[in-house]
Amino acid sequence: MRERVQTYFEQLQNTICKKLEDVDGKGKFIEDAWQHSESGGGKTHILQNGYVFEKAGVNFSAITSSLSEPLATKLNVASQKIFATGVSLVIHPYSPMIPTTHLNVRFLQLSQGDAFAENGDAWFGGGMDLTPYYLFEEDAKHFHSVLKNVCDKHDSNFYPRFKKWCDEYFFIKHRNEVRGIGGIFFDYLKDDLEKTFSFVQDVGNSFLDAYIPIVKKRKHESYSEHEKEWQLIRRGRYVEFNLVYDRGTLFGLETQGRTESILMSLPPEVKWKYDFSPQKNSREEMLLQVLQNPKEWV
Repeated sequence: MRERVQTYFEQLQNTICKKLEDVDGKGKFIEDAWQHSESGGGKTHILQNGYVFEKAGVNFSAITSSLSEPLATKLNVASQKIFATGVSLVIHPYSPMIPTTHLNVRFLQLSQGDAFAENGDAWFGGGMDLTPYYLFEEDAKHFHSVLKNVCDKHDSNFYPRFKKWCDEYFFIKHRNEVRGIGGIFFDYLKDDLEKTFSFVQDVGNSFLDAYIPIVKKRKHESYSEHEKEWQLIRRGRYVEFNLVYDRGTLFGLETQGRTESILMSLPPEVKWKYDFSPQKNSREEMLLQVLQNPKEWV
């Protein structure tokens, strides 16, 4: 299972990067291969200063690491070795009319003594979400429709369950708002790993169908300096969530992952304005109302 999952994740990274280059039309991904201090490593693919994408990072990793005592406690397991492989991406477009997006699919397995037995404790996790700066309802409905169709193919309960989980997970407590308009989020799926692996593959394969049509629709829209300023302020919320709450960030740092690759999710430009509030009845305020009261899109 570990080898099959790892092979799929490597293929997914390459497929997504090729399509993003095609859509951008200018930027090219550079590959930065790295080794983990204990065992394994990964490949960080970064595109910067393209035509559409200001920064796009698509990470693949497959590592074996010792769980620290604090992390083992969080996982509610004894301190031991853990195998972790996955793909994680974050895309920050130039245009505030194109949303930022995030995808993660992962597989983890705990050791039994010194070995990773096939019947050892293992699980899948992942999901994807959309973080717009200006709300286009048809884009939100498209994104969520793709995810619902993927979920319904496997279990009709998946989409409502994982959509709710996503809204709860990406909640910025100190701001009392969610990070974006959500998507799906799931973790610790360990019943019938074969069926779950099939679901995870469909989630990974659906990313381009969910996101690229939105990029193509919005990439030629004009925008003002005011709208760009709002994008930079909202990017600040993205940074706050990733550094304070995101499990992937914390897990990577706890397991001595490569810091530069872990923090590739952060946008290249961002602003924090003291006590900033958008004008009443503006498009900016309309977005905030949705972020403070998550909607059902499909």
